[in-house]
Amino acid sequence: MNTLKLEKAHLHQGSLILINRKHPVSEEPAGDMLTPVDHRYPDILLERKAAVMYRGLIHSLHGGERIIPVSGYRTRREQETIYTESIRENGEDFTAKYVAYPNHSEHQTGLAIDVGEYKEEIDFIRPDFPYTGICQKFRRKAAGYGFVERYPQGKEAITGIAHEPWHFRYVGYPHSELIQKNQLTLEEYTEFLKSFPYGGEHLLFEAGGQTAEIFYVHALSSPTVSIEIPSGTRYDVSGNNVDGFVATLWRKNG
Repeated sequence: MNTLKLEKAHLHQGSLILINRKHPVSEEPAGDMLTPVDHRYPDILLERKAAVMYRGLIHSLHGGERIIPVSGYRTRREQETIYTESIRENGEDFTAKYVAYPNHSEHQTGLAIDVGEYKEEIDFIRPDFPYTGICQKFRRKAAGYGFVERYPQGKEAITGIAHEPWHFRYVGYPHSELIQKNQLTLEEYTEFLKSFPYGGEHLLFEAGGQTAEIFYVHALSSPTVSIEIPSGTRYDVSGNNVDGFVATLWRKNG
């Protein structure tokens, strides 16, 4: 067994961090952690792994000409500008529904991307991304590449944001599949995982001849928390930006 030490200071890092009105962005990604999602749009960036998975998703659909990235990573200053301009042009009610307050936007993490169906004119704040055709195919395959539709219809009271069919968030696999299968928001999934603590029953998910073992680690009581990981086991750990970490261990079946 290997002992893994999780530092409370890293609670705000990882693909499962929850960003909303109650839980702000604590740190933004360094420049070397970001990369363009498409060479044709060099200014639209995502965190490196998210960008790789986005390209894989687009390639699987042969959709590079029909689906385009509209907005990826934004600095706090860029988010402030978008927010201020939207209030001036669209009013406070519209802005509260569709534009996150600065430092409370997923776009500042490099893990969120707005996509749109290709058209001559594209609305930057609300790009058209219907539940038909190539856009729906993108939506159906997104979870397999670690992405989820972040703000679904009917969940506005939970997310604090209006329905946004164009906004996708990278959370990583298999979390994306679990979120989609159970029709959860990231807020709900963050709470759901607390039912599977490190010292109790863990959540199991089978895929591709492997089993993912997922558990939650509470991390507010001390600066460092230690967990045991079986030697040779592939794993990933993400903070949730709230009160702990989510560990995912992969084991081969058979």
